[in-house]
Amino acid sequence: MTETVRTHEDAVAAVLAQVERDHLLEAVCGLVDRSSPTGAERQAAEWLVDHLAAAGVDSTLQVIDDAQANAIGVLRGPDDGESVLLYAPLDTYTTGDADLDIPFAGPRMREDMLPRATVYDDLIIGLGASNPKGHAACVLVAVEAMARAGIDLPVNVVAAFGAGGMPSFAIDGVGVPGRMNTGHGIGASFLLERGFATDHAIIAKPGWTVSHEEVGLTWVDVEVPGEHSYVGSRHRMPYRNAASAAARVIEVLEAWCEEYAVRHEAGTMRPQGVVSSVHGGFERLAASTTALVRVRLDVRMTPEQTAPAVVREVRAALAPLEAEFGAPLVVRQVASVPGTRTDPAARIVRSAVAAWESVAGQPHELVLANSGATDANMIRMRGIPTARVGMPKIAQGPNGRAVDFTLGMNAVDLKEAKRLVEVLVRTVVGLEEEPLR
Repeated sequence: MTETVRTHEDAVAAVLAQVERDHLLEAVCGLVDRSSPTGAERQAAEWLVDHLAAAGVDSTLQVIDDAQANAIGVLRGPDDGESVLLYAPLDTYTTGDADLDIPFAGPRMREDMLPRATVYDDLIIGLGASNPKGHAACVLVAVEAMARAGIDLPVNVVAAFGAGGMPSFAIDGVGVPGRMNTGHGIGASFLLERGFATDHAIIAKPGWTVSHEEVGLTWVDVEVPGEHSYVGSRHRMPYRNAASAAARVIEVLEAWCEEYAVRHEAGTMRPQGVVSSVHGGFERLAASTTALVRVRLDVRMTPEQTAPAVVREVRAALAPLEAEFGAPLVVRQVASVPGTRTDPAARIVRSAVAAWESVAGQPHELVLANSGATDANMIRMRGIPTARVGMPKIAQGPNGRAVDFTLGMNAVDLKEAKRLVEVLVRTVVGLEEEPLR
């Protein structure tokens, strides 16, 4: 064993000796127990700043507004050394508020949908327990362990926990009234533009793999016209029901999304699309047809694509329906984040892959057909080479419960969390083996 490798392994061992199950348990539960829907993450950020400071980490609360803030901790390496960002977002996919989540997230609030941690041995259930809070907890524990171990770091380490990471617009009843830009990576963008840009970055988000690229997204609204009329006059007046026309639009779009994904597959990405919401009509006037229905869809896109091109594709797919309806459809872009890619030969990606292989005990293989977008796109857009690492979803819930999408987001296995901590530590310590480029 060479001196460099021995030193590397000694440093890793020194850090991992500071990682105990109770540290992970406290970190996950502490974050889950602090509600942080998109637009209102400040309470969780404040807890993180206090926790980092207690561990001797130089910590900062980066305030965005009264309800949103980032938490940042810095470990100093060489004065003239490079820097690496360890990043995880803080906001949850749903809010934890029954008035806002039900019935669209399910028929009732389950324990995994509540901002309250429940512990089943090594399994922790609660809103965001895996995504994103379990991953944020791993970043926290890794950085605190590096601080306690007192090792000589090869780089300066910035641990950051960001607001507004979910693909979400402002939510009524959450956040500061009047703030519309509360999601879509607002915290990551604010972090980087206000003094914490680094040379390299790692983002902790789900998936037991190392990723170097990911899709972006374009949100598209399709406005379907109709005639505002009355049920009692259906047989006597011109009749064009926007609701039934919208059903045809949705059928066409759902079929189009499937072939779109295959046609645009590139690298490890297969960009999916989905019709996400339908809005139109007077609920108080069931006797009335509506003059407009709005259909909204999320279309993922690779770095080779642009949002305007995606909108044109949607418009072309719907063009035959305009002749059928005898009326134009309005198709417009309402949100966009580009897909991004880091060269897989970049030092941070190679270090993360080597770390993953050491922990997994097997060669790393790329996972294909991915369609998830994260704040990694915001980081790469700043020119920072970025690797994504994470934990697998749990295979089974408490008492043999099947794992659906919601439980997969809201449950974390502490054994897997410890493995991710080791990957993060090894990635940082491994950067000493050759200079960053």
